[in-house]
Amino acid sequence: MHNDTRNGAAEKITNSLHRCGGGIFVAVGSNLPLAPGGSPLESCERALEVLSGGPVRILARSRWYRSSPVPASDQPDFVNGVVRIETRLAPDDLLNALHDVERRLGRIRRTRNEARPIDLDLIAYGELCREPGPCGGGAVLPHPRLDRRAFVLLPLRDIAAGWRHPRNGKTLSRLIAGLPAGQRCVALR
Repeated sequence: MHNDTRNGAAEKITNSLHRCGGGIFVAVGSNLPLAPGGSPLESCERALEVLSGGPVRILARSRWYRSSPVPASDQPDFVNGVVRIETRLAPDDLLNALHDVERRLGRIRRTRNEARPIDLDLIAYGELCREPGPCGGGAVLPHPRLDRRAFVLLPLRDIAAGWRHPRNGKTLSRLIAGLPAGQRCVALR
């Protein structure tokens, strides 16, 4: 019976992904180099190499963007992008895999919004909408702040211009038009 429940959940995830064209999206960002003499861009590229060496296949990549920290601070600018991936991992397992890549690349989570060599966020997993678990754990989907972040929405537009927010149905164009003022986010190439 447990296996049937699992298969039912996997089927719901698969159906959700087919309806939205397989939209599993991961945001990639860095504002510190992984090694002396490196760059945040190199940090992001290395993270994608490590990520694709595991149970994830990268289907599409946005351009890289330079963005100011959000919330505003005196930290260095970030390099950000978004990738569309394919995986058989369920959302919580995928989130754990993303955190594992961060750890392997030297990220130590101390305080929220601190400067970091790599940041991998699960932005959306098909049309799934999930709140935090009873103890606050698990993947919250879609990412709760994605609609207020230029450094997520602009790269997402590069690879999924027709994407709609699973919770509120808003188009990317509408979300981008509603961004808070003052977020600098410029394509590098």
